[in-house]
Amino acid sequence: MTDLRPDAPSHLPFRDQEATGPDNGAPVVLLHGFGGDRQTWLNIQTALASKKRSIAFDLPGHGEALDWPRIGNAGVSAKAVGQSLEALELTKVHLVGHSMGGAVAALIALRNPDLVASLTLLAPGGFGSEINHRLLRRYAAATDADTMETLLEQFFGWEFKLPKFLARTAAESRARPGAAATLEAIADEIIDGSVQKTLPRDELAALPIPIKVLWGTQDRVLPTRQAHKLPGVVATHIFERTGHMLHLELPKEVTRLILQNAGC
Repeated sequence: MTDLRPDAPSHLPFRDQEATGPDNGAPVVLLHGFGGDRQTWLNIQTALASKKRSIAFDLPGHGEALDWPRIGNAGVSAKAVGQSLEALELTKVHLVGHSMGGAVAALIALRNPDLVASLTLLAPGGFGSEINHRLLRRYAAATDADTMETLLEQFFGWEFKLPKFLARTAAESRARPGAAATLEAIADEIIDGSVQKTLPRDELAALPIPIKVLWGTQDRVLPTRQAHKLPGVVATHIFERTGHMLHLELPKEVTRLILQNAGC
């Protein structure tokens, strides 16, 4: 396992988890959601390691990429990830994206379909205009642990017990100079008033790769109905009693579906 931050911005900071067993080809690349960082994938990377190498990036304006030269919407992040994959000499990857990271992953696949072997999207952004913009803006501005805990609880299913360390860690990260202001600026880019920009779902479905979309019925950030009426070639998985943070609420099932989509 390697955890790197580049001296020069040729690629985004990333965590590289090598496969512990026989590795069969393209690695899994994991892209976090708004306000997160690469650490959110730690359990998933550990679980994937028996079969696949995985790489989790910090997206621009997040984690150790807080000072990335350009921040903005999913398109800006998609360009940065594409640049990073090229710098790491990765020519074929299995892309996994959560929330905003799902929109980033989808844009990468649309712009460079030869790069992507499979696409697994967890409650992805851009699949409909509706978004809980008030929650995201409050989350972007929060800096203390108590407020963060109250807000984070809304990202999970109603029955999920939020670990205390999540709110504490998020608050510590947000307290860094410029972190909250940067997230608020990104929120302004991805939210147009009270709605979000949408992706061309039919073009996405036309890509010659396996695509899975995972969503929780108790998602209070992006409504589950955005997963309805997707083109038939998109495998849709809906989970009861699950909120927006599927990879933290259902890590075993998410890992299984990522590997299944990657042909393992």
